[in-house]
Order: sequence, then structure tokens, then C-alpha cells
Amino acid sequence: MLLKSINPANGETVHEYPESQWEEIDTTIRSVKNAFHSWKKTSTQKRIDHVKKLAHLLDIRKENLAHTMTIEMGKPIQESRAEVEKCICLCNYYCEHIDEFLRSKSIPTEATESYVSFQPLGVILAIMPWNFPLWQVFRCAIPSILAGNTMVLKHASNVPGCAIAIEDLFLESDFPDDIFRSVLTSNRRVERIIANKRIAAVTLTGSTKAGQAVAQTAGTYLKKCVLELGGSDPYIILDDADLDMAVEACVKGRLLNTGQSCIGAKRFIATEKIYDEFEQRFVAEMKAVTMGDPLNEFNQLGPIARGNIREDLLSQVNKSISMGAHLLCGGEINYDVEGFYYPATVLSNVQSGMPAYNQELFGPVASLIKVKGEQEAIHIANDTSYGLGAAIFTADVEKGKYIAEHELDAGCCFVNDFVKSDPRLPFGGIKDSGYGRELSIYGLHEFVNIKTVYIK
Repeated sequence: MLLKSINPANGETVHEYPESQWEEIDTTIRSVKNAFHSWKKTSTQKRIDHVKKLAHLLDIRKENLAHTMTIEMGKPIQESRAEVEKCICLCNYYCEHIDEFLRSKSIPTEATESYVSFQPLGVILAIMPWNFPLWQVFRCAIPSILAGNTMVLKHASNVPGCAIAIEDLFLESDFPDDIFRSVLTSNRRVERIIANKRIAAVTLTGSTKAGQAVAQTAGTYLKKCVLELGGSDPYIILDDADLDMAVEACVKGRLLNTGQSCIGAKRFIATEKIYDEFEQRFVAEMKAVTMGDPLNEFNQLGPIARGNIREDLLSQVNKSISMGAHLLCGGEINYDVEGFYYPATVLSNVQSGMPAYNQELFGPVASLIKVKGEQEAIHIANDTSYGLGAAIFTADVEKGKYIAEHELDAGCCFVNDFVKSDPRLPFGGIKDSGYGRELSIYGLHEFVNIKTVYIK
């Protein structure tokens, strides 16, 4: 079986890669487990030195890596560069803080000494998606490896070039052999990989359906897992919101990565007092977006990553319209243009029961919802099976802070800005958006043995 890298901007095959045979995968996992025994004993400073070399190499290779991402999954080239730069920031952040994060914590008891120690678990399996092909991998790999774990990457089948490039970066950064390895395989082998006795834990970023399958398998074998899954992030715009700020943030939040982001803004809930003006300005900004070749520096929207994803998105939009949603812009595919392009689209009169209300729309489609006031807005924001991110726009910062902290059911809640991940802050969701956290000290501690030591 071949894994194909297909350029979504023109539908052409970039390269074909042979799928790894099971014997090869098993040998790789065994080698990574053997490497763990020495890596866990390596000093933290030596681990830091390797990661610093990796960050330097990321900077040197930024243009090549950005080009690979854009060619394989269609990300606008300026966003691909920004993704590489974000990976560099993450490396630097953990190099600066890893000693603090792994330092034993003394806890006074009746003992002569009692404390908590943080020890690596072993081989971490990372099952990663195509939409942020470098960032998603680095945000789980760097803290785990600095903590003394080793890692096997099973990347999405449509970005094998990115998977190989990441493995090469680790090798060229003078990491010992087999600290980080990639296996090229489809999802059909994931269950068998998780079941491998040398795999200690699993981290997945993907769909809710994929998360359910991974959680079931990991549970069968009693292996720790962290799941970062889908989202249908609500953005609330209250009466007193600064509409200049709100519109700008909402458009950015919806169109990042051509709308293909779990934490992308998807449902925009505006109070009736300011709804009409918000809709008018929001639609105007969406219409002004330039779509085209993602290698063109001036284009803000690239293609959808795969043809089947685009068709699914079109079906969700058309079904919502048939159920009463109003199409304000976009919504149609020009099949005369090569590539998997889908225009910036806005739907209004979106109501419960429609795909645009209840489902995750993975593309540049915004759902507008008018409400009478604050309490109805909060109710609709929480009226979803997802709970990844949410945002609220208001001039009353204290009110916004209270709603974000106490009223919104999501793992990441922002006031007067669009939701984004940051190495300094924990990232993850609740409900159908998964469990566990990545980034910051909390993400690092997901994949360590939090060990109690007691001396009488």
C-alpha cells in the first residue's frame, strides 16, 4: 500500500511513500523502547542542548519546512512560516523551564522526608493530524522528550513528507538514535500499535470519532492517553462590544488555516442590539478575503486539505440551507478551478438541529446566531457536545472574565480575542472535545510518573 502526498491546490500527486510493514513498525517500537533506557538517565542539560540544536535547525530550515506543509495540506505559506516559528518558541520555552517543571516537590508529613518526583513513563505514541503538521507534533514531543520519554509518531496519511522531515530534524540535531521515530502507516494499524507492550501512553489530536476509538483501545490495555478532539467554538458578542475589535478577531479566528482548526471560531452569537451591524461588517470582511494559490504571499485562504473534506463541508452547508439557514456569502464550489478550494462562507438564521449549529464545520464557514441578551447567548454557547474553546467580546472586562471563568463550558476561554494555543498556557477541552492537557507544566506532567517518595 502507498501513502500519497497530494497537493490540494491542484490535485496532483507530489510523492508516493510505501507504507511501513508491521515487522518494520514493530522493530522501530522496540528500538525506541531500547533508546528510552539510556535517554531517561541522560542529564536534563544534555536534553536541553539537543532541543536547542533542534530549534536552531528549525530556523535554518524554515522556508523548506513551510513549503512542505503548504504543498502537502494547502496552508497559506505565511501561516506555514508562522507555524515553524511557533515551534521554535515552544522549544525555547521548555528549555528555559524544564528544570523547574521537573524539580521534585517537597510535601511535609510525619516522615523524615516526603516528596513528589516526576519520572518519565517510556515510549509515547503520538497520533497526529494534518492541519498543523509541525506544531501538533512538536507541542507533544518536546515536553515529553525533555522529560525523558521517547516517542513514536504516527502522522496523518496525507502528510508523510512532513513526518519524514520532522524525524530528519531530530536526527540532524544530534539526538541519539531512536529517541524520536516516525512510522508511515494508515489508521488500520493504530489499534495494534497501541496494544504493543512497549508503548506506555498515547496522545491523539483528531476527530471525536478517532478519540473514541483510541480511548477504547488504550482503556483495554490500561494505557494513559491525552485526547485533543473536535470543537465548535462559540464566540459571544455582547451589546457593549467594541465591534472593530470583535469583527477583526472573529474573522481571524474563523479563517485561520483556511478554517481547518479544532479551535477555530465557528458559531458567532450576537445580541440583537448590535447583531445587524455585526453581521454587515463581518460579511464584508469575509467577502474581502483573497483565496487562491497558497504559495502566493497575498492569498489569505488556501484550498481545503482533501477533496472529500470539501464535499462533506458543502453537504453540511447545503443541508443547513435546506433547513432554513440563510446564505449571506460564499457557499458554492467552482469546479472549473483546479484544486480543493472552498470560499469564505457566512450563514445566518442558524438554529439548533442544523449541521451549522450542531456539527463541527471544518472549513471557512461561519454560523451567525441572533439572541435577545446575555443569558440566551451563554445558553446557546454551551448548547453543544463540544467544549474546546470559547470567546466573549465586551467592554466590561470584569463581566467578560466572570463569564469566561464561571459560565462557559470549555477548556480555553478568551475575552476580547480569538482562541489560540500558547506554550505558557495549558491547552485542551472537555466533553466531546477530549480530556487531558497539552503545553505548560500541566501538559508536561501528563506523561510522567508522578511518584511519591516517603522516608520514615
